[in-house]
Amino acid sequence: MDQVCPRCKTTKYRNPNMKLMVNVCGHNICETCVELLFVKGSGACPECNIPLRRTNFRLQLFEDANVDKEVDIRRRILKDFNKQEEDFESLREYNDYLEMVEDIIFNLTNNLEILETNKKIQQYKDDNKDNIMKNRSRLSKDALELLDILSMEEKYSKQVKLEMKVLEDAEKVAKIKNKEKLIDDLMFGETDANQILEQHREKVSAEEKSKAIFSTGLDMDTGPGQSSQGASVTVDKPYVYQETQVDIMGPVLPDIGGLGEAGYLQHIRVASGAERAGGYVESLGCYRALQEAMAGLYFMPSKS
Repeated sequence: MDQVCPRCKTTKYRNPNMKLMVNVCGHNICETCVELLFVKGSGACPECNIPLRRTNFRLQLFEDANVDKEVDIRRRILKDFNKQEEDFESLREYNDYLEMVEDIIFNLTNNLEILETNKKIQQYKDDNKDNIMKNRSRLSKDALELLDILSMEEKYSKQVKLEMKVLEDAEKVAKIKNKEKLIDDLMFGETDANQILEQHREKVSAEEKSKAIFSTGLDMDTGPGQSSQGASVTVDKPYVYQETQVDIMGPVLPDIGGLGEAGYLQHIRVASGAERAGGYVESLGCYRALQEAMAGLYFMPSKS
């Protein structure tokens, strides 16, 4: 669905540079309308008439503005409701605490019991003022693990870059030496110049070939089924699909392609166009129902 500003009706199709903004009420409006409506810094939402401030508008990140509203509310609530599992004596108490937080976020997002919810939030802040400030400076276990992982990845990335730089420098030095040797051979050698150039090309080609074999393990000049040393290697055969045989411990099911002719599809709802586009057909649902109906009819429990 194309994004549209509810006030000026501008769409993303007609104005690709349009940016939708969203405020605490959860209703979106384009950036141009925000500038026009909130020239003095404050105003009312065109949708719900809630008083808003210009500084509280932010760029809409999701297609649904309610998602942006929930993300903003969740970020604001979790800033104060920042207890961790180790702050509770049992897992049950921690789960009850998480459920309470989700209820608060749900009420604020859907404008339910706003007054009672705000009173509950304020009461929690007053009762846990010291713990809130202390927990803000404390990282959770997940955050510490994430920092360790990021540190290890950064260290590994630096090591790889250093090794690549060493190899590149060594390759540049080798090219310079080959070039200098070629010039010396051409200037002071007694061999024909064309022969010296040909020998140089063969040497460079052999070095590049050895690098390719070292990096891939394959020799491009060998034929199929042959290794770089000429020995034969085993070539896997093409994969052939074989249908899995499953014992449903029941009567043999009819063929899925003949369900219509056998009359099984008489009372099955016809698939819609959207369902067919997704790969669903009537025979598929009917066949699954037959599997569930007949599975286990011949099952004999062991007497041991």
